[in-house]
Amino acid sequence: MPYAELHCLSCYSFLRGASHPHELVARAAELGYAALAITDECSLAGAVKAHVAAKEAGIKLIVGSELRLEEGVRLLALAPNRAAYSELSGLISMARRRSPKGEYRATLRDVIFHLKRCLLIWLPEHDDDATRAYGLQLKRLCRDRLWLGVSHLLSNNEVRRYLGLQAMARALALPLVACGDVRMHTAARKPLHDVFTALRHNTSIEQLGRRRLGNSQQHLRSLAALQRLYPPALLEESLHIASLCDFSLDELRYEYPEEVVPEGESANSHLRTLVAAGAAARWPGGVPPDIQARIDTELALISELAYEYYFLTVYDIVRFARERNILCQGRGSAANSAVCYCLGITAVDPVRMGLLFERFLSRERAEPPDIDLDIEHDRREEVIQH
Repeated sequence: MPYAELHCLSCYSFLRGASHPHELVARAAELGYAALAITDECSLAGAVKAHVAAKEAGIKLIVGSELRLEEGVRLLALAPNRAAYSELSGLISMARRRSPKGEYRATLRDVIFHLKRCLLIWLPEHDDDATRAYGLQLKRLCRDRLWLGVSHLLSNNEVRRYLGLQAMARALALPLVACGDVRMHTAARKPLHDVFTALRHNTSIEQLGRRRLGNSQQHLRSLAALQRLYPPALLEESLHIASLCDFSLDELRYEYPEEVVPEGESANSHLRTLVAAGAAARWPGGVPPDIQARIDTELALISELAYEYYFLTVYDIVRFARERNILCQGRGSAANSAVCYCLGITAVDPVRMGLLFERFLSRERAEPPDIDLDIEHDRREEVIQH
């Protein structure tokens, strides 16, 4: 029976995952998995490398994240579509910005109000009244987007724990789904995971005690092993969830900040206004006809390819730096652009120097232009923060 692994940490879950995304993807494909979810803790950092590896291996990748909430609730959030991915990205950013670097803070309220499209897998670690109350709250507000995850890891209390999860699922009318709680692509990485765990707790491996994994089961296991451990319905439910997830990173395009355009103007009109003002400053005696023709040609192509926000964003960076006397200079193929010259991004008149605009931007190249900015190194952080 096929299977989709929906809970998998990579090395981008710092000191918790012991395998690279590409190793996990390659192993899942080798084992014949139908899909693999990379669910690093409050992070999407491993998704890009996993996406590239999944395309090469021919396996479906699901993008998601594990979240440990302040209330003690542990959830997996999976993105079935572009809108859900945007929600998850926003929640992760919000949770990280609330806390010191390397930490995060998210609440049940955050999940309920910000993840309205994500598929959620609840991973209860206890069976008590408080836990069931949180489950009831999730069920009431998330309805058919919520599952209860079951991880069979051959621990001492496995049977008792599974019976408790079954009872909880029945009481809350939640479907059960198999989840591997994967930390490594093969069992051979267990010693490395022990080292990571010791580092995380600032102790030696010998002193870890129960804090280390009890065995090496939290790796990508064979389909035969999974079929021996899980009822068929739980494996089938993993495939059902995977079938609901159609999102791919291929759908993403960079979205430039809209704040660079004043209210009441479009990006195109604002860019043309700035370029006209810059041209007047560059040629106080009037813009020569050949240069004006070059500017018009460039602006038309920029508009056709919808790169106005890109140029406005770079202009805003340069403006910010120069207003604060931070040394900043554009270079490279951007010097071939009269628009960049008018905006003050570069300092070379491309028409006078006979430089070809097409070397910088062309409709034949399906990629955005590349404007290199050299910024004073000891004040670069000021610009980054802006």
